[in-house]
Amino acid sequence: MDIKLVKDEKYDIEIIVLKSLKRCEKDEKKILKNSNFEAKEAQIQLIKNKLFVGINSFDGEDIKIAFCNAINFLKKSKFEQIKVNISSGKTEFEIEHIVQGLVLGSYEFEKYKEEKKKSEKKILIDITNSSKSIEQLQDELEKSLNICSSVNMVRDIVNTPPEDFYPKTMAIKAEQIAKENGLECKVFGEEYLKQNGMNAMYAVGQASRHESQLIHLTYKPIVSKGKVVFVGKGLTYDCGGLSLKTGEGMVSMKCDKSGASALLGIMNSLKDIKCEYEVHAILGAVENMIGGNAYKPDDVLKARNGTTIEVRNTDAEGRLVLSDCLCYAQDEIKDIDYIFDFATLTGACIIGLGEYTSAVLGHSEKLKKRILKASKKSGELVGFLPFNRYLPSMIKSQVADIVNSTSSKAGSTITAALFLDNFIKKENKKKWLHFDIAGPAYREKSWGYNPYGATGAAVRLILAFLQRKK
Repeated sequence: MDIKLVKDEKYDIEIIVLKSLKRCEKDEKKILKNSNFEAKEAQIQLIKNKLFVGINSFDGEDIKIAFCNAINFLKKSKFEQIKVNISSGKTEFEIEHIVQGLVLGSYEFEKYKEEKKKSEKKILIDITNSSKSIEQLQDELEKSLNICSSVNMVRDIVNTPPEDFYPKTMAIKAEQIAKENGLECKVFGEEYLKQNGMNAMYAVGQASRHESQLIHLTYKPIVSKGKVVFVGKGLTYDCGGLSLKTGEGMVSMKCDKSGASALLGIMNSLKDIKCEYEVHAILGAVENMIGGNAYKPDDVLKARNGTTIEVRNTDAEGRLVLSDCLCYAQDEIKDIDYIFDFATLTGACIIGLGEYTSAVLGHSEKLKKRILKASKKSGELVGFLPFNRYLPSMIKSQVADIVNSTSSKAGSTITAALFLDNFIKKENKKKWLHFDIAGPAYREKSWGYNPYGATGAAVRLILAFLQRKK
């Protein structure tokens, strides 16, 4: 999709976003009323070279959904030059809302389809009535396009089947992103994991024919105002191990790499948003499979920090990978300001918060408030789940320090985060947040301006956090 800023340029059709019919001309209003068009969300009506799109409010998320609805209607049409006014009446739209609605809303994963849809649409954003300078608008456009490109890249990665995207593939992708963005990239294999006591991560991948990969990407600005560390679960496929998932439960488990994949998208945009923080991304790329050498329930694993873990369920594997990755991050990176981990970790998260909301857990209420601001800015939904004094006893083991899975499903999103808390150093407790993105990372249906499948969850949220003003 080609998007550019224009003033009074020729077009084939114009998108007109409305929340009432007051601004319509008399004859248009009559046609719209006869068509039962009431300017409500999801309502669309074509009249000659105008596409009327309903909207509930001029809130950013409603604007994105409106343009998503418009472009998906127009993709099937013959119109090629599409005009968008930057304002509707007295309301001036933000460039990022228009672009995200159009670009993220029109995404389709067609890599494996024999017949691919051809859609060469040109979007002309008419900025004649804008209150901003052309330089400011152009900067906003370029930044928005870059972020959308990163989100769609993550969607492509997560949607790619496990036979074509495995741990080594993730490492190669990380190296490519590093080369394109001037990042540092280190990749370690299973020998490194064994030599450095990362037995929990090693155990998860030991039955796979694909070697596990520990990936460390680093972005360094010329002048840094802080140091941020991200850790991502990269299960390129998860069959559950010997605690085998059901056949139905295995479908879509290519999505279990969403946490690490989101970090690739974030790192791909740091240079373009001129990020002022030094940022490290630690990706644990592993495939959880079965075989004669698979790790087993009843095994006791020793993590990098010496904590022993009784395995009670090999399908609670993501937290094992994250535990060693969190230890690696804190051992190798000093003077950390924030440390966040991202994972499609628990189904209970979806039951508790719904399909569209990421759970956020941690010890710092101040840090949670900053994430809430980033949520409102980005449009990605977050919900907060609380720790309490009674739950830690649920992950105590009779034969090791802790168990990787409790016998009770009660509060299992919280107990999973409490498991990870055992691998956060005391000085970093208030700097750490856990993001369970199991709900919004992958849905087998379209919603809002998100397509069927992967959404690129957490990319826009964290980029908004990194761009915040103190």
